Amino acid sequence: MILIGENLNIMVKKIGRSIKEKNPKPIQELALAEAEAGVDYIDINLGPARKGGGELMEWMVKTVQEVVDLPLYLDTSNVSAIEAGLKVYKDKQGKAVINSIMCRPERMEAQIPMATKYNAGMVALLWGPEGMPRDAAERGALAAEILQRAAEAGVAGEDIWVDPIITPVNVQQNQLLECNRFMSELDMIAEVVAPGCKSTCGLSNVSNGVPRHLRPILNRTYMIIIEKFGMKSCIVDAFDKDLHEIARGRRPEITALVHQVVDGHEPDIENLDKEARDYVKTAKVLLGHSLYTDSWLKQR
Repeated sequence: MILIGENLNIMVKKIGRSIKEKNPKPIQELALAEAEAGVDYIDINLGPARKGGGELMEWMVKTVQEVVDLPLYLDTSNVSAIEAGLKVYKDKQGKAVINSIMCRPERMEAQIPMATKYNAGMVALLWGPEGMPRDAAERGALAAEILQRAAEAGVAGEDIWVDPIITPVNVQQNQLLECNRFMSELDMIAEVVAPGCKSTCGLSNVSNGVPRHLRPILNRTYMIIIEKFGMKSCIVDAFDKDLHEIARGRRPEITALVHQVVDGHEPDIENLDKEARDYVKTAKVLLGHSLYTDSWLKQR
């Protein structure tokens, strides 16, 4: 699993203050820490960046690239800020990635040409004219449309990352099942329109709004599930060491256990230790076998 660090985010109080004050030290320290933690990309998330977004993204890209060589995801809804970042980006260990381009005509027209102009990758976010797709079929239609538009613009398949949109399990549990169904079909869609395209997601969205101590196991378990359905990368907490261990294949027993649940088998939960039981229970919630409650780990 390819990992993109999510921590360089303007919503983090310390980082937001550093950006406002144009203080590079905390930003560079965090970027270095993410790189040392072992992520493959770093996401620079400026949010809407409505005021002075271009200047901010240019400064952030330069600031981060002074200390790390990892490729960057440029993350903001401000189109001009994305372009400002791309103009100054230096390809050291990989292309910059536009995060993200919604499947809306005005967004595709404005941003897909940037990917070819600046030799960048792009995240194809499956958010259409009517907003959030309702099911796997809508995701498939949106994916076909934006992949076709990207291919016609000359974006190589391997430079496209499709994001099916992960939703919180405590709000839209059924949407996770639709994401799984879509991911199992993405390779077939891509083969026709954009061979070699990859996929990504904001993994932490799955646990957004749940009690803080429960977030890590939801994120890790869903990463295992979505990877089994074909997900190639995730935007994650760079400092979740257990998540890194799983992503790098160093916890095969946990991965195998979750895969059993995905495949419809019932592990002998009574003979498992607490950690293993917790992963089985969490997989069942994420797969819709049981309803989400904040106390799912305490249930027998």
